[in-house]
Amino acid sequence: MPAKGAPTKLQPMRLPPLHKLRVRRPNQADANPCVSIMSSVLSCWASAGFNVAGCQAVEAQLRACMDAPKPKTQKKNTINYHLSRMYPNIVGPRKRK
Repeated sequence: MPAKGAPTKLQPMRLPPLHKLRVRRPNQADANPCVSIMSSVLSCWASAGFNVAGCQAVEAQLRACMDAPKPKTQKKNTINYHLSRMYPNIVGPRKRK
């Protein structure tokens, strides 16, 4: 129970004055899985002097990785669309300039 004489009306939540409400980089791109194998091939070539027999297994792994089908792309995150749609309801009316 509130103190005697204190208002019982709840204060609305106020956000700082922002032009837009956005989430930075909601769609993080996945790293290419073949990059680590590619660096292994390059380091093998550098140490073996482009010797075909010494790096054949690593090269086969790289070819298999590059020939594999690409994974399905994920759907684009719609959080910024919904934030921009709901932001006027949260902030309330603004003064005109």
